[in-house]
Amino acid sequence: MWNFVVPILCVMAIASAEDPYRFFTWNVTYGDIYPLGVRQQGILINGQFPGPDIYSVTNDNIIVNVYNNLPEPFLLSWNGVQQRKNSYEDGVSGTTCPIPPGKNFTYVMQMKDQIGSFYYFPSLAFHKAAGGFGGIRILSRPRIPVPFPEPDGDYTILIGDWYKTDHKILKYVLDQGKILAFPDGILINGRGTNDTWFTVEPGKTYRLRISNVGLRNSLNFRIQGHTMKLVEVEGTHTVQTTISSLDVHVGQSYSVLVTADQPAQDYHIAVSTRFATQVLTTTAVLHYSNSRTPVSGPPPPAPTNDIQWSLNQARSIRTNLTASGPRPNPQGSYHYGQINVSRTIRLASSAGLVNGKQRYAVNGVSFIPSDTPLKLADYYNISGVFRVGSIPDSPPRGRGISLDTSVMGADYRAFVEIVFENRENIIQSWHLDGYAFFVVGMDQGSWTPASRKQYNLVDAVSRSTTQVYPKSWTAIYVALDNVGMWNLRTEYWARQYLGQQLYLRVYAPVQSLRDEYPIPKNALLCGRAKDLHS
Repeated sequence: MWNFVVPILCVMAIASAEDPYRFFTWNVTYGDIYPLGVRQQGILINGQFPGPDIYSVTNDNIIVNVYNNLPEPFLLSWNGVQQRKNSYEDGVSGTTCPIPPGKNFTYVMQMKDQIGSFYYFPSLAFHKAAGGFGGIRILSRPRIPVPFPEPDGDYTILIGDWYKTDHKILKYVLDQGKILAFPDGILINGRGTNDTWFTVEPGKTYRLRISNVGLRNSLNFRIQGHTMKLVEVEGTHTVQTTISSLDVHVGQSYSVLVTADQPAQDYHIAVSTRFATQVLTTTAVLHYSNSRTPVSGPPPPAPTNDIQWSLNQARSIRTNLTASGPRPNPQGSYHYGQINVSRTIRLASSAGLVNGKQRYAVNGVSFIPSDTPLKLADYYNISGVFRVGSIPDSPPRGRGISLDTSVMGADYRAFVEIVFENRENIIQSWHLDGYAFFVVGMDQGSWTPASRKQYNLVDAVSRSTTQVYPKSWTAIYVALDNVGMWNLRTEYWARQYLGQQLYLRVYAPVQSLRDEYPIPKNALLCGRAKDLHS
């Protein structure tokens, strides 16, 4: 195996000397897993499914040396972790060469000015349907106050839909231009019904970091006999509200506090699909340490599939303006509602057949991967790999779908409004790598300029993944302060695989280390950049 050594100069360019380093060595293999009682070939990291958590603190430098012992290329991406000025480490096919079989690659990242709950996952070849995912938690620095007492425990809870079918077969079905069947079940930390236990001490309070790492379905999370206090969403401290259940859409992460204040026994933790043709439910166990009574009775029911209920909950999630974020200044000091929007981008998804095969598109363009990562082609000025402007910034009038390597140009430091328009009967979830954005509005029906009258311009939550309800719209504001090539995609993974994504090229005309780090010394080169050197 190759052992890529990260030069000290490269690391020093990314972080100041006083910030701590955390080193991880991960061995990626296939192994037998039994998540729904059936043996499957899963992706293990250091023999674990799900993979190990990454624990860190704001501004920590994270060094992850990944050995790929799969028989095919592999790539990890970091959902919600903002690679500041460093899209080379983003871990998607448009920015990073895959790790060849039998080789390794060292990711060098800094959790720059971030806190909160996130996760990582494999981004190539429909590997996400085989595992390879795990939690990421970024704690506040000790001198930065957190707006709630330190919990007595901290649990990562990874929920998601799952297929019993091998991921290679699922990929083959998609490659043939077919549609996947509905998933077979729901997993909680890689296991099925009542196979996962979370032990609590009576009277103590616990933080649950809940991430939907699934492939397509929005999920509802609830605990029998207990309420939850929402405190954080993908790096933003929220106004603390008490809830009995929580909708977690694909790709999203939340933190809730739960106090073990009920009679000592075991309780159902229930997770169910939402707004889907079928209802799947699985359970875990909240186990009181002094319990002598096992779980009993049915799991608590999910809310009805009333979109308005879920929409109202989503609108109620707001930024806690009195809380500090990763820095000692209040989170509300950034008055996004007072900044002039320089551009409006409207994005609408569509589905259809191209050459007899199922494809999915954004603004009429279905993304096809290039033979060279777009970021490398941009850096080395390799022509013919992509074309800026290959996707329009508003939905076309026609209903046809074209194939292209979709890249939308954007100016560095622009302040942009993006409107996601969902004209379908399914719920959607959209993610933007490299950024957190303000979710300023969402509603049913069609978006018009008059919809801006209902925007929240004071305390909208800042996050990296947002849902769009059926026949509805969602609007976000984003400050394009992170130079690079950034993936904007649906989190409905079969649709992402079949083209429902694009890249946002945030460009600065003058190259400066202040704006973007240089290509890493250990960067893998592939495609048309294979024989080039920085």
